[in-house]
Amino acid sequence: MYFYEPAKGHGLPHDPLNAIIGPRPIGWIASLDGQGQRNLAPYSFFNCFNYRPPIIGFASTGWKDSVRNITETKEFVWNLATRDLAVRMNETSASLPHGEDEFTRAGLTPVTGRIVSAPRVAESPVNFECRLSQCIQLTAADGSAIDSWLVLGEVVAVHIDESLLEEGIYQTAKAQPVLRAGGPSAYYGISEAQRFDLTRPDNR
Repeated sequence: MYFYEPAKGHGLPHDPLNAIIGPRPIGWIASLDGQGQRNLAPYSFFNCFNYRPPIIGFASTGWKDSVRNITETKEFVWNLATRDLAVRMNETSASLPHGEDEFTRAGLTPVTGRIVSAPRVAESPVNFECRLSQCIQLTAADGSAIDSWLVLGEVVAVHIDESLLEEGIYQTAKAQPVLRAGGPSAYYGISEAQRFDLTRPDNR
């Protein structure tokens, strides 16, 4: 077994943590600042945390524009990143000067949300309109503050391309989501051929 203590370094060409915890869904987050300037950025530390109310969240290393905007306006939109949109999603990860529009850079269409003012990506087949529920600065085990921020939002509106619904059931693989893996460039897709089903055991 290869062993290391993260505080002392991993000793490998690339940190394996985000390859082991993966593939991970992508938090493709759209927001507005207080002056109405758009921002769109992908975050690979993202997931869903609660059913009712639905809560999703992403973590940002550093106080980036997305975090600043969301704490200011209290809202954001998550957009599903798909295989067809992967290259344009990656374009939105560029470090642009404040005020430059990632939607324009990536050739994407912003559409104002139905409930929130933040824009959604029109080309994405699924969008969640969200209101900020918590923004939490992460801490180490010793209680010291880390320059990373967990943003949690309540999903208040959902948009789904109806082609992804079959008899009312959302077809995960049909959407062709892209998932972040380890290393500087690795992504994965999923397919119906890789599906398997398990039923929870009866706990009675």
